[in-house]
Amino acid sequence: MILRLRVLVIALCIAASMLAHAVDPLPFKDRAEELRFQALTKQLRCLVCQNESLADSNAPLAADLRRDVFAQMQAGKSDAEIKAWLTARYSDFVLYDPPLHGATLLLWFGPALVLLAGGAAVVFAVRRRARVTTAPAAPQAAIDTEDDW
Repeated sequence: MILRLRVLVIALCIAASMLAHAVDPLPFKDRAEELRFQALTKQLRCLVCQNESLADSNAPLAADLRRDVFAQMQAGKSDAEIKAWLTARYSDFVLYDPPLHGATLLLWFGPALVLLAGGAAVVFAVRRRARVTTAPAAPQAAIDTEDDW
């Protein structure tokens, strides 16, 4: 009984330690600055994780970028200036909402093109199948059922 209790306590401690993760403690001046920081880092993509925002990522590079964003905020830069600095350094990929220009056309319209191509393929396949099934059947030769021995 005591052994089971010990195993349970150890398992709970391990599970609790896996759920906990470090948070970067940043000395914000006020709540408004903290909200601005959170909003800005949610608009930026983690370059390592790629499917998480800078605010949500636990990658070391994301922590460094959060500190860079905070330092630039402390220096008095606007959100647009911070985004411009990051895009100059890491390209438009760092933005979750990249601007529309030649290099991002496929990013913006690629999913719609894939969807249209898939729809066209389905329509083509359905029409082809309908044409094959509705085509007049070739006349069948009369079947001779008499035995010619």
